[in-house]
Amino acid sequence: MDNLKITLQYIMPKHLISRLVGKLAAAKLGWFTHFLINRFIKAYGIDMREAQFERAQDYVSFNEFFTRPLKDGIRPLASDANIIAHPVDGCISQLGEIIQGELVQAKNHTYSLQALLGGDNASAEPFIGGDFATIYLAPKDYHRIHMPVTGTLRQMIYVPGDLFSVNPLTAENVPDLFARNERVVTIFDTELGPMALVLVGATIVASIETVWAGTVTPPAGKNVFRWTYPAQGKNAITLEKGAEMGRFKLGSTVVLAFAADKLSFLDDQQPGTITRMGAPFAERK
Repeated sequence: MDNLKITLQYIMPKHLISRLVGKLAAAKLGWFTHFLINRFIKAYGIDMREAQFERAQDYVSFNEFFTRPLKDGIRPLASDANIIAHPVDGCISQLGEIIQGELVQAKNHTYSLQALLGGDNASAEPFIGGDFATIYLAPKDYHRIHMPVTGTLRQMIYVPGDLFSVNPLTAENVPDLFARNERVVTIFDTELGPMALVLVGATIVASIETVWAGTVTPPAGKNVFRWTYPAQGKNAITLEKGAEMGRFKLGSTVVLAFAADKLSFLDDQQPGTITRMGAPFAERK
C-alpha cells in the first residue's frame, strides 16, 4: 500500500489538483464552506478553543479558517535573548549539522543545501557546517510561520518545483523531496549571523504567503525569481522575534538553516518532538 501511495504521487497531476483545491479553499460558499470546515475540525481533532474565532460560521472561506489566528497569549514566546524560539506548530522531522553541504531528509536520505536554496552557491556558502532543522506541519496545526529570532530580510527566492506530499512516508521514499518541491526561500541577517527560513510547498498547498510580499506562489512560469532587500534605511524589513513572517494555505514543511557554531539545539528537541510556536528550541553558543 505504501508503494502504491508513492507511485500515485509520481503520476498524478499534482499542480492541477493543488490549484483546483486552492480555488475551492478560497471560495466563499456559505453553508457548504462551513460544512467543510466542521468536517475538517472533526476529522483532525482540532482544538478550536485556541482559535481567536471558535465557530466554523466565523470564517467566510476555508483558507480563512486554515490560516486562523490564535487567541492572544495562547503561544507564550521564549523571551530570553539567548533562546531561539520555534517558528511553527508542528513536529520535528530532522535536525542536526549540515555536513559537506548536505541535510538529512530521512534515514538513508540526504539532499543538497545549495539545491534547497535555489541552486546558488553564494546563498548556500554561509551555512556550510552549520545547523538545520526541518519541521512538518500536519493539517491540524496552526499554519502561520513566525520568526525564531529577530532578523532583517536580505533575500527572498521563489523556486519552482514539484508538489509531492511532505508527510513522513514521502520523506522516506522520494529522493531530494524538499529540494525538488516548490518553495519560498527567505534569508535574514540576525544576531546569530545569517538564517535561512524555507517554506516548502506540497500537494494541495494552494499558496505560500509572506507578510511583506503577500502571495508568492503560485506564479506563472518555471523560472527562479530572486528579490534582494536593503540592510538598513526606510525600506529595510526587520521582523522581531515571534512576529509573523508568512503562512501556508494548507499544510507543509519549514526548513531552518543557521551558520556554523552559532547555536545548540536543546536536549529535548529531537526528531518526533511536537513543536509549539514560540517555545524554546535552541540556545546561542
